[in-house]
Amino acid sequence: MSSNFQAPKGVNEYVPPRSAIYLAARDAFAAVATRAGYSYLELPVFEDTALFSRGVGESTDVVSKEMYTFEDRGGRSLTLRPEFTVGVLRSVLQHNLHRGELPVKVWATGPAFRAEQPQHGRYRQFYQVDLEAIGSEDPAVDVETIALAWDWYRELGLTQHSLHLNSLGCRECRPVYRAALQEFLRGLDLDEATRARIELNPLRVLDDKRPEVRAQVEAAPVVTDYLCGACKTHHDKVRELLADLEISWVDDPRLVRGLDYYTRTTYEFDHPLLGAQSGIGGGGRYDGLSEDIGGPPLPGIGFGLGLDRTVLAMEAEEAAAATVAGVTVYGVPLGEEAQRRIFGLVAALRRAGIAADMSYDGKKLKGAMRGADRSGAAYAVILGERDIAAGSAQVKDLASGDQVAVPLDEIVTTLKERLSQP
Repeated sequence: MSSNFQAPKGVNEYVPPRSAIYLAARDAFAAVATRAGYSYLELPVFEDTALFSRGVGESTDVVSKEMYTFEDRGGRSLTLRPEFTVGVLRSVLQHNLHRGELPVKVWATGPAFRAEQPQHGRYRQFYQVDLEAIGSEDPAVDVETIALAWDWYRELGLTQHSLHLNSLGCRECRPVYRAALQEFLRGLDLDEATRARIELNPLRVLDDKRPEVRAQVEAAPVVTDYLCGACKTHHDKVRELLADLEISWVDDPRLVRGLDYYTRTTYEFDHPLLGAQSGIGGGGRYDGLSEDIGGPPLPGIGFGLGLDRTVLAMEAEEAAAATVAGVTVYGVPLGEEAQRRIFGLVAALRRAGIAADMSYDGKKLKGAMRGADRSGAAYAVILGERDIAAGSAQVKDLASGDQVAVPLDEIVTTLKERLSQP
C-alpha cells in the first residue's frame, strides 16, 4: 500500500542518484573552505525572531513577507533561518570568537527557509553553503571570499558563470545617495506599495524584478557616483586584486541584493543557463551588522551560495556526471557460506579505503550481476562453492569482461594494486 503523504510544497529533496551530485558539490566546498583556513560552524535552524528583524531589516521582503515564524511552548517568537549571515555573526559574538585572532574565518551549510512562491530553482526549503570572514576591513579579504567561490565553481566543472560586482558605499556616503535616489523615484509612476518602499528603503526598488518597474528605474542615479574617497579606494583595490587573480567581473552599479546589511563590496554570481532564476550565489560586506544586533563594531564580509542552483548549473553544463560515483567493487556471493565470506571481504575492502557493496537476499548469479552493473562498480568479486573449496574468488573486470581467480587472502591487495594503476 503506497503512502498518501508527500513532501511539503516547495521543498527540494535530493534522492539517489541525483543526491550524489548535491553531496559532491557540498563536499567540494568543504575542501575549498578548509584549504583557506576556514573552520566549520554548526548552527541552529531557528533563532530568536528579533535577530532577523534587526539584522536582515524589517523593510526587506525576507522579513516582512517570507519568514517562517512561530511561537514555541514558552511563548517565545522563533523563526526558521531565512539566511545564514546573521546567525553566524550571533554565534561568533556569543562564543567570543572575535576576541581571538582576526578575522574569524568560518563556514557553514544546511537548509534555509523562505515562504515564497516556489519556482524552478527557487524553493521554500533551500540549501546553501555559507562562508564569513569577520573582523577585517581589508579589501584583500573581500577578494579572498570571491576567489573561493570562483574556485569552487570551477572545481565543479562550471565555466559559464559570471561575477557581477558593485559597491554600496558606507554609512557616511550612502545617505547622500539615498536622498538622490529617493528624489528620483518619487517622480516615477509607481504603485502605492512601491512608493512606501521608497521612504523605507529605496535600494529595494532598484532590486524590483517587475519589467514595468525596471524600465522606469533605468535612468536612476547609481551609487558608485556617490562613493566617498575611502569607499572608492576600497572598491578600486578590490577590482585591482581581482584582476591580479585573473578573475573576470562585470561592473554592475545597479546590483543591490535583497538584504539591508550590505555595505561597500557587493557581488553576485549568475549562470546564463538557469533562465529567470539565474543567480547561483552572492555576498558582500556588512560592516555595521554587529552593532545592529547589539555587538561591538566588527566589520565582516561573506557569501551564501545556493547548492540547489549550483546543482542545476552543473546539470545544465553537463558537469554533474563525473560527480556521480558508485561503489568500486561489488561482491557476488552464491550460497550461504559464500555470503558470509563475501560479507567479511566487503568490510575489509571498505576498511582499506575501497568503496564496496554486495548482493543480498540470496540472489542467483544473473540477478546479482545485474546489481553489480547497476552499482557502477569497476570490479565484481564472485564467490561460489567451488571457489571456496579452491580458496579463491573470481575477480571480474566489468568493463572488459576479463575474469581471473585470485586467492581469497590476496583479493584486497590485488584490487588496491589494480585500482591504483592509471
